[in-house]
Amino acid sequence: MTSENKGTAQLTAAMVLSGTLGIFVVESGASAFNVVFFRVLFGALALGAYAFARGYFRDHGLTPKKLGLAALGGAFIVFNWVFLFKAYEATSISLATVVYHTQPFLLVLMSALIFRERLTRHQLMWLATAFAGLVLVSGVRPGDLGSLAGIGLALLAALLYGLSTLVTKRITGVRPHLIALVQVLVGIPLLLPFADFGAMSGTGAGWGWLVGLGVIHTGLMYVLMYAAYAKLPTAKIAVLAFTYPAVAMVADWAVYGHHIGLVQALGVPLIVLASLKVNRVKSPRTVASSPAPLPAPAPAAPTAR
Repeated sequence: MTSENKGTAQLTAAMVLSGTLGIFVVESGASAFNVVFFRVLFGALALGAYAFARGYFRDHGLTPKKLGLAALGGAFIVFNWVFLFKAYEATSISLATVVYHTQPFLLVLMSALIFRERLTRHQLMWLATAFAGLVLVSGVRPGDLGSLAGIGLALLAALLYGLSTLVTKRITGVRPHLIALVQVLVGIPLLLPFADFGAMSGTGAGWGWLVGLGVIHTGLMYVLMYAAYAKLPTAKIAVLAFTYPAVAMVADWAVYGHHIGLVQALGVPLIVLASLKVNRVKSPRTVASSPAPLPAPAPAAPTAR
């Protein structure tokens, strides 16, 4: 098996795991804050054990400035997860996941606002296409407050994820596994005031789903992603990343019977096509074409997520 084929298999496996994340969240039966708290707790244990076993703590390259940036990115990441999981509750895994996958467009817009990058005509065209797709995918009437709230939460989660990407891109010379470890570690004290441990007394089998979120969706998934990123071109990563929302929609339908309607389905290819085109735009500082930080599920393209 060639290096690229191995990377393709690894990233596909990681994206399939990402697509099942919503099932683990819902089946745990815990609140969004509790889910994220235990995800970062068990995830930190898994990533820490892996980094230690691989000897990554030697010559780690971390400095106070890089630690600060990683911690700031981690703050954005953990609250991005909270809002995404709340979006699952307010709408459905399928709809929240598709809306959340508008991250590349938000990255382009934030890059333009923060770095004063000029938006090209083609970028504006694909951003407009993505917006049209988002309108179709939402498929809700103004009076449907529950779905509208879910869409808003998913967009807020995508915005926070984009902010984490902008921060994480400034960290160089550090293994992404260690950046991810710092990001989940910082989530523990951040989320501690919001966690309701009393509500966990009757969790029972839900603990298995929470451990899975940490070990499988934060430990194993990121190890697979980072291994694949080193073997694949960005364009292929962007294409394979769409395995995630596809699996999420199939899983949501198979387990909960949720599915998007015909009009909503028309918006999905618009978002997919626009995201692929935006990711192919070359720019000296464009973040949408580089790896993304510690994903809440997974980005359209990689960085040190």
